[in-house]
Amino acid sequence: MRLRWTRLLGAGAIVATALVTVEAPAGAVGPPVMTINMQAAHSYTPDAPPGATDDYHCTLVNPHVTQNSFIISSHFYPNSPEVHHSIIFLVPPSLAADAEQADQGGKGWTCFGESALPNTVARNQISNTPWLTAWGPGHGEDIEPLGTGVPFPAGSLVVMQVHYNLLVGDHPVKVKMQLHTVPASTPLRPLSLDLMPAPPDIPCPTGVTGPLCSRAASLANLGQRFGQSAIGFDNALEGICGRNPNDPPSGDSTSCTWPIGKNGNIVRLGVHMHLLGKDMKIVLNPGTPGAKTLLDVTNYDFHYQRSYNLKTPVPVVPTDKIGVTCTYDPTLAQELPALRKVAPHFITWGDGSSDEMCLALVMTTPPNNEPESAALAGAFSNQSVR
Repeated sequence: MRLRWTRLLGAGAIVATALVTVEAPAGAVGPPVMTINMQAAHSYTPDAPPGATDDYHCTLVNPHVTQNSFIISSHFYPNSPEVHHSIIFLVPPSLAADAEQADQGGKGWTCFGESALPNTVARNQISNTPWLTAWGPGHGEDIEPLGTGVPFPAGSLVVMQVHYNLLVGDHPVKVKMQLHTVPASTPLRPLSLDLMPAPPDIPCPTGVTGPLCSRAASLANLGQRFGQSAIGFDNALEGICGRNPNDPPSGDSTSCTWPIGKNGNIVRLGVHMHLLGKDMKIVLNPGTPGAKTLLDVTNYDFHYQRSYNLKTPVPVVPTDKIGVTCTYDPTLAQELPALRKVAPHFITWGDGSSDEMCLALVMTTPPNNEPESAALAGAFSNQSVR
């Protein structure tokens, strides 16, 4: 069975093409797999704000999802070294009007940070536009853990956010994203994603000086590049992690502990840092007799990012906690060709490739004793897949 359609969403927009094929071997019984191709209709030339070397650009796509589905795999094609990463956000019907207004007839909009849609933060917009999938350098096709899928409610729109790093060029780019989905009637467990960050506070290395080597000056520069909300996010994250935002501890490592807050099974973990990242560890219930290391990446490479499926799912309850620890090598800022172009600075959490992050991506499925009908009802509420 083949169905194919194409719709141009506006000048400079992305063309969404869906192709349905039955991928099971001849004679076998399997669900029909829909392939949704989201290809830029025209090249986009990154354009950073004054004083910045990064561009976050968002484009709205209508994938014409007519039935509740599960995403079982995805493949992002950056098609240029300028592409730092990409995130695909779900836009539920309740935020469709906001998304269409921001899209400016298909031209898209600037979208630094986690917030995919502008002017909707007051409505808890981050949780209402959850991640569907993401891509980082070195990662090809992303296949969800066996027996699981990411809920994709009928009628949803999609925001494709792409981070361009102009330190490596500013050529026209034409990205492509491919999603593979199956009907929600397929017996899969719905995946949900929790983001658990820690705030980096990395001073300039010994012997390295400059006007941005104080945290205050560096934060001011961060606000000039990405807006004052970037400073607010950084300080809020310091407070959440139990630090004094006005004088947080600094060094070559950072950590934060987050509550799980729900029953479920951890099935997949992801790690994200930038170019100075060395090691990252994710620990269940750190500092307790029952502490368990879930993931320990001792040779992090920004250019080879991936997700890690756990061999055995780890059950969790609401009182459990996740500890996230990242370690960096600040001397790389003077060694890596791209970063040598940037003035020495005290490094904080920031959206730029010359800033840093420490982000654990924790994916869970509902607990084994939760009825399938209840799990699916929550997953396809058309409001949030978290």
